[in-house]
Amino acid sequence: MKKYLTVILSTSLSLMGCSSLDGVESNMDQANLISNFSVHKKQIQQGDVSIEFYVQGKGPVIVLLPSLSRGARDFDVVADYLAKSGFKVIRPEPRGINGSTGPLENLTLHDFAADVALVLDAEKTGPVVVVGHAWGSQPARMLAADRPDLVRGIVMAAASAGKLPKDSTEKPYGRLRDAIDNAGNYKLPQEQRISYLKQAFFAPMNDPHVWLNGWYEKNHAAEAHARIVTPIDEYFSGGKTVPILDLQGEYDAVVVKNVMKEYLPERVVEQVIKNAGHAMVPEQPEAMANAIAQFSKQVYSAN
Repeated sequence: MKKYLTVILSTSLSLMGCSSLDGVESNMDQANLISNFSVHKKQIQQGDVSIEFYVQGKGPVIVLLPSLSRGARDFDVVADYLAKSGFKVIRPEPRGINGSTGPLENLTLHDFAADVALVLDAEKTGPVVVVGHAWGSQPARMLAADRPDLVRGIVMAAASAGKLPKDSTEKPYGRLRDAIDNAGNYKLPQEQRISYLKQAFFAPMNDPHVWLNGWYEKNHAAEAHARIVTPIDEYFSGGKTVPILDLQGEYDAVVVKNVMKEYLPERVVEQVIKNAGHAMVPEQPEAMANAIAQFSKQVYSAN
């Protein structure tokens, strides 16, 4: 039997009129959106791993997993919309970010998926819809493969599949690699970082400055390593049965599109978010939340 400890660090961290928790910059600043829901910050520990996570709203559960080197606070606005749509939203912080701690060396995607499972087991959620933004789709799919009892649907938001069209000569996860890996490099001049953000993350009409902050170097290294060393076939399909929404940004310059549908035509549906790039979350949070909510309602009504 698994043994773990759950500690409620703050039971009523309302986002009403509040721009950040623990000094971390929030997307709430960008949207001027006032929440009617309290955000509960919790901590779950097992062995040498301790995961911080946020919970808000009531209803069927949606789990949000952030992009490479980014934290759960990226989803502040999206989570608020989802809570208002009648969902309970859970946002685990990836290991190495804010209150989530544990070994960061030699990790695989199985480890990051297990961190999410630790949270869901503690919350006694049963099978849920898991949303993975970009890199976050990898532990989301890994979780569905390793713990099918915890996943009933997957949303891949602005997410590379990890495989390519069968006639492609590209390298998986290879597009704009330098821009992706250096957009969050605080040692570089701001002008260079903005250029990288424009190249890899933001649609032409959107402001990349909102992502100058919120990057975590140690987490980046751990997550990148996990992607490289985990065989793609261990997580690509997200298990064998759950439906998948491939949520694509209209201007995404990173993702090779329509790959999931080619390989898993019976399980994958595609939808495009207008005026969004690879960042998507800060670019079109309402449209993103609406797409997630619609898919989640269909998934929960079918089970």
